[in-house]
Amino acid sequence: MTPWEIHAILVANCNCAYGCPCQFDALPTYGTCEAADGFQIEKGFYGGVSLDGLSVGMLAKWPGPIHQGNGERLIIIDDQATAEQRNALEKIVSGQDTEELATIFWVINAMTTTRHQTLYLPIKIEVDIEARKGNVVVEGVFELNVEPIKNPLTGKEHRARIEIPDGFEFTIAEMASGSLNTHSGIELPNNIGTHSHLAELHLNNEGIIRQ
Repeated sequence: MTPWEIHAILVANCNCAYGCPCQFDALPTYGTCEAADGFQIEKGFYGGVSLDGLSVGMLAKWPGPIHQGNGERLIIIDDQATAEQRNALEKIVSGQDTEELATIFWVINAMTTTRHQTLYLPIKIEVDIEARKGNVVVEGVFELNVEPIKNPLTGKEHRARIEIPDGFEFTIAEMASGSLNTHSGIELPNNIGTHSHLAELHLNNEGIIRQ
């Protein structure tokens, strides 16, 4: 198993209500799981290959809860990546060189049966975790815009966090509202004003690196 590690900033969105029941091992709000995300690696490596500064995007969709499988997935890798970096990122994000159930990437790969051909495109990611704001733009595929949840009566920004000490994606994430526009790959029309979260990803072959 090739050792790898990434420290990245994540923006994620799904079609569930704010908070996403899946974070509590409950069923998705509307029965299906339809998700998009993007993350930018601040520091990372796969074996001897540096992954610093590269970005990855993903679209995924399941006809029911993720754990029931039969999903489809599309991975998009930063077109600035070299051939070695592309291979490294593909292996990480497709759950290879990873212990069973250790990362969100492993889980997504195990629960999908349709895996679209990986794309290599420009990816723009802007994230401010503290402000609960971010956006992901994958040229020709999707745009995701994330903003703070607003109080329905006053319009004031509402702040909430989820902490999952023994999870496989993040330890702490800020909750937000996301809207997604897809153009190709996997159609996700239901993600308007739905659950989003922003978090640091600090992962390796064995899962979350807890400090």
